[in-house]
Amino acid sequence: MAEDLIAAVASQTKRLNSSSEVVQRLEENGHQNKKLKSDADEEDAEDQNKKLPKRKIVLLMAYSGKGYHGMQRNVGSSQFKTIEDDLVSALVQSGCIPENHGEDMKKMSFQRCARTDKGVSAAGQIVSLKVRLIDDILEKINNHLPSHIRILGLKRVTGGFNSKNKCDARTYSYMLPTFAFAHKDQDVQEELFRLDRDTLERVNRLLGCYKGTHNFHNFTSQKGPRDPSAKRYIMEMYCGEPFVRENVEFAVIQVKGQSFMMHQIRKMIGLVIAIVKGYAPESIMERSWGEEKVDVPKAPGLGLVLEKVHFEKYNRRFGNDGLHEPLEWTEEEEKIAVFKEQYIYPTIINTEREEKSMANWLKTLPIHDFNSSAVEMQTNNKNSKKSSDLEGSDGCGDDSD
Repeated sequence: MAEDLIAAVASQTKRLNSSSEVVQRLEENGHQNKKLKSDADEEDAEDQNKKLPKRKIVLLMAYSGKGYHGMQRNVGSSQFKTIEDDLVSALVQSGCIPENHGEDMKKMSFQRCARTDKGVSAAGQIVSLKVRLIDDILEKINNHLPSHIRILGLKRVTGGFNSKNKCDARTYSYMLPTFAFAHKDQDVQEELFRLDRDTLERVNRLLGCYKGTHNFHNFTSQKGPRDPSAKRYIMEMYCGEPFVRENVEFAVIQVKGQSFMMHQIRKMIGLVIAIVKGYAPESIMERSWGEEKVDVPKAPGLGLVLEKVHFEKYNRRFGNDGLHEPLEWTEEEEKIAVFKEQYIYPTIINTEREEKSMANWLKTLPIHDFNSSAVEMQTNNKNSKKSSDLEGSDGCGDDSD
C-alpha cells in the first residue's frame, strides 16, 4: 500500500515537472518569437530604407560651438570633438545614410559651406550631401542630436550642388561687450560702461575701411603676402546699436564677405579694437594690407556666429526651374531666432561673465608690437610720394572694388 502511494506521488511529480518544462519552453519560444519579430521589423525598416533612392539635399543647421573644436570632422581623431562628429552619428542612427558613408564622408558627397573655428557658433550653416529621404527625416535626425545642435530645414538641390563652391557670400556676426572699445587710459567698470555715440561712429568708420578688396595675409597664419588667395572681397561691415543683457552692454558687428580665411574676422575686429583703445595708430590698417609683416591681434572666438550663407547665382539659375526651390529660409527665420535666443546668446553672455574671455584678452593687447616697421615706413614715405599720400589718408584703402 505504501509502495503504491509512493509510486503515485512520483508519477504526479513527474507529470508536473513535464508540464512545467512544456510551459517554460512555450514561454521561451514566445519570447524568442517576439524578439525575432522585433529584429525582423528592424531589418524590414532597414531594407525599406535601402530601397529608398538617394537624393542630393542641403540641411540648414544651427549650433552652439562651445566645447567643440570647430565644424569640420577630423576622421580618426576622437580627441577633438567637432560638430560634424555629432551630425554624422545622427545621420547614421536615423537611417539617412549607411554606416560606411559615415566612415568615409566622400561617399555621401558631403560638403559644409563654412568651416567654423573652435568655439564658433552658427545660426545658418548649410551642408550638402546625398541621403535616403526617409519619412519624418528632420525629426529623426534631431532625435539623435544634442539640443544645442538642430537641423532647422531641408531642401532638394541639383545633383552636382556643392555648398562650399556654390556659395556667393557668407555673413557673420560678432557679439562683444562694449567695454572692449573703452580707451586704454580710461578707468572702466565693466557693468557700468556704456558706449558713447562718437566712439560708435569711429568704430563704424574703421570697420567701413575693410570694405572692398584687400590683401588680408596679415589676418591669417596660412597665407604669404604674395599669395593671390589672400585677397578677399568684403561687401559690408558695421557695428549695430548697443543693448544691455545681464547688466552688461553688448553690441553686434556684422560682416558680409565673399569668403573668409581662418581667424580673418577675429583679427579684423581685434585690430579695430586695438586702434580704438589707443594701442595702435589708424595707419596700421594700410600697413596690414601691404607686404610687410604686421602684428595683428586676434579677438576671442566666443562671440563669432555664422549668421547666413548666400546662393544668389544658384537661386537665379535653379530657384524657379520648377524642380528646385531657391535656397532661402524665410519660413525658418522664426526657428533661427528662437534657437539664437535659447542657445547662442546665453552661451556668449554667460561664458563672458564667468570666464571673462574678452576682459582677459584685452589685457594681452599691450604685449603686441604695433610699431615694428615704423622706421622703415618713414624712410619709404620720404622716397615715395604715393606712400606719403596714403599715409595722409584716414586709414581707409581704396574700397571701390
